Amino acid sequence: MRFYVVDAFTGEAFAGNPAGVVVLEEPRDDAWMQRVAAEMKHSETAFVEQGKGQGTTSLRWFTPATEVDLCGHATIAATQVLGGTQTYETRSGILRCTKHEDGWIEMDFPVDEPRETQEDVSHILADEGVKPLYVGRSKENLFVELERPEQVAQAQPAMQELKNTWTGRMIITASGESGDNADFVSRFFGPGVGVDEDPVTGSAHCALAPYWARKLGRKDLTGHQISRRGGIVKTELDSDRVRISGRAVTVVSGELHV
Repeated sequence: MRFYVVDAFTGEAFAGNPAGVVVLEEPRDDAWMQRVAAEMKHSETAFVEQGKGQGTTSLRWFTPATEVDLCGHATIAATQVLGGTQTYETRSGILRCTKHEDGWIEMDFPVDEPRETQEDVSHILADEGVKPLYVGRSKENLFVELERPEQVAQAQPAMQELKNTWTGRMIITASGESGDNADFVSRFFGPGVGVDEDPVTGSAHCALAPYWARKLGRKDLTGHQISRRGGIVKTELDSDRVRISGRAVTVVSGELHV
C-alpha cells in the first residue's frame, strides 16, 4: 500500500510539521497501525481508508505512542495526498477538508475554547521571569498565555512535570508582533501522548482561534507556531466551528511492504 510523508502548514519542504499518511487498501487492526506509526516516528501518522460510508473516508491518527482524537496537520497531509474535498469519519465526528486551487488546504473543525482556571503552572514553566496572563483548559490541553512572544520562544517546560498533569498536553501563546505578520504566536507540548514538542499543531488552533478572536475582536486571524521548524496557520471563526487553513508539501512517497 502507498505511504507518504507530507510537510504541513508550510509552502516549502523541510519546514512545518511532517506527518505520515498511509492509504489503506484493506482494513488493518489497531495494533498494526500503532506499530507503523512507531516505525514512522513522526508526531502523527494518518491512516485513510476510502469508501467506508456514504461518500466518506475513514481517518485515524496515531502518534508513536497512542491514538489521538484529533490532529490538524495530519488531516492537512491526508488531504494533500487525496486532493479535492474530503469528508472524513473520525473519532471527533465528521470533518470536512478541501484543497483549493491556490494550494491552501482548509479544514472545518469544532471550536474548543479554553475555560479559565486557577491552576499554578510555575512547576512546569519554571522561569522566574515568566508570569502567565491567563491559565485555562480546553478539552485536552492546558492553555497558557504569556506576556511576550520571546517568552514563548524561549520556554523550556519541565516535560516530566507536564506529563504528570491531567493529559500531559499544553499550549503556550502570546500576542504577535507587527514584524512577524501574525496575530498571535504559539507552541505546543504533548509528552503525555509521546510528543515532547509538536512543530505545528492544527488542533491546538481549535482553542487558539476562539481565544484570540475574543481578545482581538476579529474572526479572521493568522497564527505563527514558533517551534524550530515553524509554520503558519490561518483561522476563521464561524460560530461553534473554526476553519483552519495551511499549505503542504509532499516530500516522500513509497510503498509499505508489510
